[in-house]
Amino acid sequence: MKSKWMEYNGKRILYQDYSNFFFNEEAVKRELAEVQAIVLNEPENSVLVLSNLSNTEVTLNLMPIFNEASRVTKSHFNKTAVLGVTGVKLTLGYLLSKLTGQPLMYFNNEIEAKEWLTKSHN
Repeated sequence: MKSKWMEYNGKRILYQDYSNFFFNEEAVKRELAEVQAIVLNEPENSVLVLSNLSNTEVTLNLMPIFNEASRVTKSHFNKTAVLGVTGVKLTLGYLLSKLTGQPLMYFNNEIEAKEWLTKSHN
């Protein structure tokens, strides 16, 4: 598993690392299943998430899988920041947000994402 917990500004962030999977749907599915198991063991509305999708294609085959994972875990998330989503992928990201009802914030820079996650904006 590439994903891991990290600390920033004294707060714990789950770094979901889907980066550099390119068109490897099986690797994305495995990582997502492992991350989902971790999230479901956390209290509701507690998890700060930084998802890195750089150099990974979220294909139409993966959209329903991400949608279902989000449906199951969204009550555990407090805030979610996403890296590596631009262009057409950003359009799919907004679609996923609408389908799941889970608000996602998109960033081009990891520091900005971590700052947003750890500051009180709720």
